[in-house]
Formats: sequence, structure tokens, C-alpha cells
Amino acid sequence: MKKSVQPKLVKKEADFEKILEKFEQCSATIAIMGMGYVGFPLALATHKQGFSVLAFDVDENKVKKLNKGESYLKGVADENIQNMVKEGRFHATTDVYELKKADAIIMCVPTPLTKNREPDLSYVETTTSMIASQLRQGQLVVLESTTYPGTTQDLIKPILEETGLVCGEDFFIAYSPEREDPGNGYFCTHSIPKVVGADDEKSQKLAVALYNNIVSKAVLVSSAATAEAVKLTENIFRSVNIALVNELKMVFSKMDIDVWEVIDAAKTKPFGFMPFYPGPGVGGHCIPIDPFYLTWKSREFGMPTRFIELAGQINERMPDYVINCLREGLDRQFKKGLNGSRILMLGIAYKKDVDDMRESPSMIIFERLLEFGAIVEYHDDFIPVIPHTREHDNLSGRKSVSLSKELLAGFDAVVIATGHSNIDYAMVVEHSKLIIDTRNVTAKFGKQAHIINA
Repeated sequence: MKKSVQPKLVKKEADFEKILEKFEQCSATIAIMGMGYVGFPLALATHKQGFSVLAFDVDENKVKKLNKGESYLKGVADENIQNMVKEGRFHATTDVYELKKADAIIMCVPTPLTKNREPDLSYVETTTSMIASQLRQGQLVVLESTTYPGTTQDLIKPILEETGLVCGEDFFIAYSPEREDPGNGYFCTHSIPKVVGADDEKSQKLAVALYNNIVSKAVLVSSAATAEAVKLTENIFRSVNIALVNELKMVFSKMDIDVWEVIDAAKTKPFGFMPFYPGPGVGGHCIPIDPFYLTWKSREFGMPTRFIELAGQINERMPDYVINCLREGLDRQFKKGLNGSRILMLGIAYKKDVDDMRESPSMIIFERLLEFGAIVEYHDDFIPVIPHTREHDNLSGRKSVSLSKELLAGFDAVVIATGHSNIDYAMVVEHSKLIIDTRNVTAKFGKQAHIINA
């Protein structure tokens, strides 16, 4: 019997000029994968510029809410989602087959660390495989998730090329790091310039055309790896400077010098100084995680990153510093230890006025106080119930308590871990027995014996 011969796959060259024109005229369909703190605002900004948006997420609850016009992030009103749905250029889905409809697919998925503090690219890899299963000619694929230099070229490209399509000819790849800052009232997705990098000319042109019509300006760099390095540099810069002021805080405290006063005076210099502020640690998805992506990758080249790792160590020990300040305060004020003491955590979000608690140092402090035998409750209007988290699942389900004079009076100490602007700090100062202020929000009430700046 003759063996049947399969017909050879005949590929038509992707119509580059037609795709480019669709991006320039905002007539393309853009799929955004991951409707979290990065993907959701990007979907809003993309739709606002006239593009059709396909919002993809594996969470069915998020998808149902979006299609009903309901928001699940504080700071985004239901009305914004309802307007998108009504206009008919927005649709949320869990169906991977719908990715074929998209002219561009943007990945906004988590890039956490493993327990061994190594990059966990499982979300990126899984998402890329989903895209590969539906990849067609002419599509642009962009990664926005923070990662180490080389990820786009070494991980994403090979997975997509397993389809038989060729990058730079049949489909196109770029990297454009997200620059979201939840709670920032001065900058939004549209107003923040976006760095764009790709490894071939056509991919560069398409990515720049797309982002120039979503944000205020696309900043082109020579390669995807360069763009990946830009994102890490931005966050390492913050990590190192925060570590510096955290260390200064601990040193100056021993000298009875207020580090906040020092920084406020130093920033009056019109050149050569940029203010950063101390805290109980660092939180959010970027600063506690991103620097370690570079330290991991640098080992491949035999290059130690001592400065970056030292900054990480300083920032990581800040929760213990706060707890030691609390322990000393309880001993001095009441001659008692942490065991059995009633402690109120004010704020568990990682920064003020947001409902984001990713990598929040407040959660670390909360857990460690419980380990020491303290009785701990929290108040945070932005997070009424602690959700399930991989790192602190034992705290999930705990509910925020209502703040009142009577409540404050029932605690031995209050730890101000997040400086939310909706809290009545005058009431907190007046009715608390002991305050550990990690955010300098009580400074306007002057120095008082029961307030410790930690």
C-alpha cells in the first residue's frame, strides 16, 4: 500500500502594511490577557482610543462581572465598564478560541518568585502556549509582564514558532513593560509613556504604531531584551533608594534624629537629590520581586549583584524592625511583652488609598505578631475581607473592624502600617495607648510620649 502524502502547507505572507494601517487607524481588535491591576486599566485605555477590546481571563467571575458592566477594582467605576459594553467594542471571555479574532495579543500576567526566590514564569509560559494554539498569520504578540532580559527571545518566540509560523514574517513579537501605579492621581495608563522593544524591524514598527495610539508616547529601544532591562532598572532604582532611607531611618533613630525631617530639608536642594521615604518594608508586585529577576539571570554570566541583593535584605528586615519597636514600646509603656497583647493593624494594603495587598509588608507583620502570641485585628476600608493569598492563606477570611474611640481604647497598641488618607488620625492619636507610626502620618500632632516613629 502506498503511503499517503500530506499536502505541503502553503503560507501566504502576512500583509504587513494592512496590519500597520489598522493599528494607525485604531480599527484593530486587541486581546488583553489578564484582567488584573495591569490588564484592566490597559483595556480601558485601549478601548477609549477606539480599538475593539477582547478581555481574556481564566477567572470566570471577573469575566461575568465585566460583561455585566461591573468593576471589581477600587478606583474603576461601574460606569466606565458599562460604557464600554454599550458601545459594542468590548467583550470579556474565558474562551481561548476567540484569540484568533485579535490583531494584537497583549499578555499581562503575574511573574512571581518561587519559594527559592527564583523567577516563576509558569503564567507566561502557559499563556504563550494558549496563544500558540490559536496563532494565525499577521498577529502581533506583546508581553508586558516584568521579567529578566532574554525572556521574549528565549521563551516566548520558540513556543510560538513551534506552530510552524516564523517570527518577523508570519507573526510579530514585542516587549513593552507595564508602568502602572495604582492609586496615582497624577498619571494614568494613557499619560505614561511606554517603552517598546522588538528584535526585528516589522515587529518594532507594529508595536510602536499600536502603543502610540494607546498611550501618550511609545519610546522605542533597540531590542526586547533592552526593554526588559529598562523595567528592571526602574524598579531596582526604587528598591535601592528605599533601602537607603530605611537604613538611614534605623541609624538616625538611634541618634534621636527624625529621618522624615531630614528628608524634607534635603529635598529643598534643587539638584542632586531625589526624595524617597522609609516604611515598614516594600510591597506591590514590582519592588519586592523584580530585582531578584536580574540577580538570578546575572548568575548565568558570573556577575554578582551585591548592591541589589543588599538592598533587598535591608527592605526585607523592616517588618522585624517595626515589631522590635512595638516590643520596646509595650515594655516601656506597660511592662509587658507581645504575648497576649492586643494589637490593631491600621492598613494592610501595600500603599495608601488602594485595595492592592500584593506582597504587603503589613501581612508579614500581622503573621509574625500572631506567632509571638499577640491578639491581632486590623482596620482597612479598602480591604474589608482578606482574600486568599498563596503566602498568607492563614489570614484569609479575616474581616476589617470598624474604627471608633471605643475600639482604639481596647487595644494595647496601634501599628500604622499603611497611611490611608480616609482615617481620622486625630482620633487615633487621642484614644490610642501606644502608636507605632511607620508612615509619619501623626507628625502633624507633634511629638508625644505614646507615639513611636518606626
